Amino acid sequence: MFLNCGQPLPLLSDKDVPPRVTENFILSGYRFPNYSLRDCLCSAFRPTNETGNFWTHFLPIFIFAYYFLQMFSWDGAPDSDAPFFYPMWNYFIGVFFLLLASSMAHLLNSMSLVVREVCFFVDYGTISAYTVGSSLAYYYYIHPRAGIVEKEDRNGSYLDLNHKHKGFLSPNAMPEFNLFFETYYMPCACVIAIICVLSCCNTRQRWREHRYIIRTLVFLLPFLISSTPVFYRVLTRSPYSTTTPSFAASTTMPNFFYRHSLWLLVSALFNISKFPERLAPGRFDIWGHSHQWFHCCTFLSILDELHMIQAEVRAILLNPDFLLPPTALSRLPGPTVASTYGVMLLLQTTIVSIIACFSWHANCIYGPQRDQLKKQMKVD
Repeated sequence: MFLNCGQPLPLLSDKDVPPRVTENFILSGYRFPNYSLRDCLCSAFRPTNETGNFWTHFLPIFIFAYYFLQMFSWDGAPDSDAPFFYPMWNYFIGVFFLLLASSMAHLLNSMSLVVREVCFFVDYGTISAYTVGSSLAYYYYIHPRAGIVEKEDRNGSYLDLNHKHKGFLSPNAMPEFNLFFETYYMPCACVIAIICVLSCCNTRQRWREHRYIIRTLVFLLPFLISSTPVFYRVLTRSPYSTTTPSFAASTTMPNFFYRHSLWLLVSALFNISKFPERLAPGRFDIWGHSHQWFHCCTFLSILDELHMIQAEVRAILLNPDFLLPPTALSRLPGPTVASTYGVMLLLQTTIVSIIACFSWHANCIYGPQRDQLKKQMKVD
């Protein structure tokens, strides 16, 4: 074999591993937390209780990339490195690292108890970064003023699309929404992402009894905040004229959003209920337990979210009256390196700092146990 795995280490029951490693209603298929990196990589190709968790988020990386890259072959689409696509690339980065970190956390967590903690801290961090990547895409493509052009006349600036796009709310309509979208939306998304990381990392060191409920509820908050532009678009009439190709492209967006929300709800139910292993402990240890279904549903949710964003991107590209930002005439400032990659870099720096603090604390707790285990192995 390419990795030269040799004789695999024996799998253990929940009684033979540290309590920190065990999961509710999963009775067998455990790896003892003393695997080498090579042992961990090889375990991806043997049936353990983490094998399905790895593949259900690793394979979707390639599926997501396939559908994502299709967008750049559309007629009229700018180059893939154009500023117009900066938010989409940030969204791609968020999804890519979410899926990669999740799959690697499940594969590598048996190297030691400390590594296990760090793996899942990184997992929570990438989930939060993904929510901000989504928010950037929503802000620039689903924002109520995305692509709307202001034109000049002798009396000053005005919105020149109202006569063509019936139902579009003017800049003076619902000013509280405009204020939120333009001033507070992205800062709120970033602050909530940081709160989510702090809360989820804390569930690994306290609040253990209710950790699944807390993690699930915590990540519902960024969904509600990040999706406000979508709620706005769903609850108001389309800004596009019904006779334009943009209208047809945009009308698919609500259906993708409803499916996106449904898959998120189902994934939350799997994560909290621990169904089906709760009904038959031991029967779903290797294949079919709740975390694998949770992974499948979260990816289906992400895939529908991608299609939803792409529907709005296509609608903007198909409308000749809508300009591709950035432009001096655009009501909504266009994406720049600072407003997209810069935001993500600042957020990631903050998240890395949080992960480093929790990892140091985990090493203080589990480091002595790791060192003691190494000494016992040398004696044996």
